[in-house]
Amino acid sequence: MHGSDDTPGTPDAPRDRERDGRTGGSAAAARIENQTQWVELQLQEARDRGDFDDLPGYGKPIRDLGSQHDPDWWVKRLVERENITGVLPPALALRTEDAELDARLDRLASPDEVRRAVTEFNDRVRRALYGNPGGPPLVTRQRDVDDEVHRWWERRESRRRLAAERARAERQEAERTQPTRRRWFRRTA
Repeated sequence: MHGSDDTPGTPDAPRDRERDGRTGGSAAAARIENQTQWVELQLQEARDRGDFDDLPGYGKPIRDLGSQHDPDWWVKRLVERENITGVLPPALALRTEDAELDARLDRLASPDEVRRAVTEFNDRVRRALYGNPGGPPLVTRQRDVDDEVHRWWERRESRRRLAAERARAERQEAERTQPTRRRWFRRTA
């Protein structure tokens, strides 16, 4: 039953049924041979239509071209341009999070929220440390929760003092630059 007849569905049926009438070769092979010419023709037609005119960066030098060779330059540019997050290895993601943690804590409203955020950060560091995440080595350390709450209070009070000083200085400047007002009436004795 499994002969080499040309009926579809049989295992021995020829794979490329299309044959070029002139050469007798397969049409797929001819398309592959002519693929480069076809691509060049498509590019030339697009140029003629003006599809490549007014592209961003046209006529400008390629940024960072003279620096040392980095095989992942295009990935880094894509991540920067598209603002892609969450694709770093755990060690690098934790390092980035550690660098931004103080600013994130400063946006929180209460010491309990600060404690919770630092505890969650420490849990992620601990999981990465003991979970062998792969990638670069983990150099990020856990943070002491009580120290972070204390530092949060200090930064908060410092911001309040600076805001009060700035408001006082602005009031004094406004009072100094305002002309003195005369009373519209005078008492005579």
